[in-house]
Amino acid sequence: MKFIVIGCGRMGSGLAHRLVRSHHDVTVVDNDPLSFQRLGPGFSGTIREHDALDKESFYESGVAKADGLAAVTGNDAINIVVARAARQMFRVPKVIARTHEPRYSELYHKLGIQTVTNVSLGIERISELLTFSHLDIIHGIGNGDVGIVRYDVPSLLAGHQVKDLTVPGEIIVISLTRKGKTSIPTLGTTLEKGDIIHLAVEEHSVDRLKHGIHAAGGG
Repeated sequence: MKFIVIGCGRMGSGLAHRLVRSHHDVTVVDNDPLSFQRLGPGFSGTIREHDALDKESFYESGVAKADGLAAVTGNDAINIVVARAARQMFRVPKVIARTHEPRYSELYHKLGIQTVTNVSLGIERISELLTFSHLDIIHGIGNGDVGIVRYDVPSLLAGHQVKDLTVPGEIIVISLTRKGKTSIPTLGTTLEKGDIIHLAVEEHSVDRLKHGIHAAGGG
């Protein structure tokens, strides 16, 4: 998969290395040439020295063909402009932005952009959100401590029950849409291929949900 990381600070460089280790095509963008020193000489991804706010340079970074983008500069204003452009102009499927100010989180979420704050947790979380193709976090509650996740049920998960994905206090299926009709499922509701479910997931339980889906045969 192809990912673009905007900003090569501590979070950006850490995320780039994590994605490269997972064998993804990674391009790192920053306007400070010295920032790329954080990547080290062994970095196998692509680096581009330019201003992410420059539309032509942004396009040349490959954003139109990207599977995901993370805007993780030290400037919230730049992150939201870049993330919004990626989402709305270039239709990048997964866009995640770093925010230093919780007050910006609600604005990001209204634009369909997931946010992270903490550097060490953020690197792991962004990597998971970018690379796990079946999960789409469409809204964050509070400071992103709880996410509302959309999941399209594949054929391999058909026949399983809602209880197979439920972890009390951490992961709860809150709605199920089938053939255009939405309802609140019970723990015994059986999933069918093509169902769309929405789950409330605590931030630290995203990985647990991913593993649960894999274990049930849907990952």
